[in-house]
Amino acid sequence: MSATILTAEEAKESKIELITNGKGTQAVHDTVVALRANRRSGTANTKTKGEVALSGAKPWRQKGTGRARAGYKSSPVWTGGGVAFGPKPRDYSKKVPKQTKRLALRKALSSRILAGDVLVTDSFSVAEPKTKKFLTILDGIAPRDSKVLILSDAFDEITFKSARNVKEALLLLAHDVNTEHLLAFDKILVTRRALAIISERLLK
Repeated sequence: MSATILTAEEAKESKIELITNGKGTQAVHDTVVALRANRRSGTANTKTKGEVALSGAKPWRQKGTGRARAGYKSSPVWTGGGVAFGPKPRDYSKKVPKQTKRLALRKALSSRILAGDVLVTDSFSVAEPKTKKFLTILDGIAPRDSKVLILSDAFDEITFKSARNVKEALLLLAHDVNTEHLLAFDKILVTRRALAIISERLLK
């Protein structure tokens, strides 16, 4: 399998309009923040002083003991007491307009293409379900231990099995790639069919 660096001229031929200025930087930030926020479960929960299972009786009398006044054992200043202003279950999700997402994707792809980090190939597949075969292909794409994102319109089962134990690589369909994916890897290998799909997504 041979792969070549995707140049700006080839990207334009694929109907991918590159962003060469600062436009889209804020869109990238907003999109990545939203993607990460939407993955948060929001299940963190602490008990307040009214929710902990402790007696409501006054620990000792108000005066005469020489100790500080105490009204209840569930006070946040006591060990085992409630938590003041602690986290409660909440929804962290954020909504980003489709146009902003599309601009962010185009900006991220443009920056990676202009940096020479995107390689294009006719197709990607592994003949045998062996991790060693897959690693041999990766060695021709990027230095060992580099993170590589591989985009295609489809992958066969053998290729998936060959790559599933390689944590430095991710096989992803062109329909599913997002801005965060494009920024998280050292090199991006994309098939020509996947490039056409991404181009269609950017034109919508």
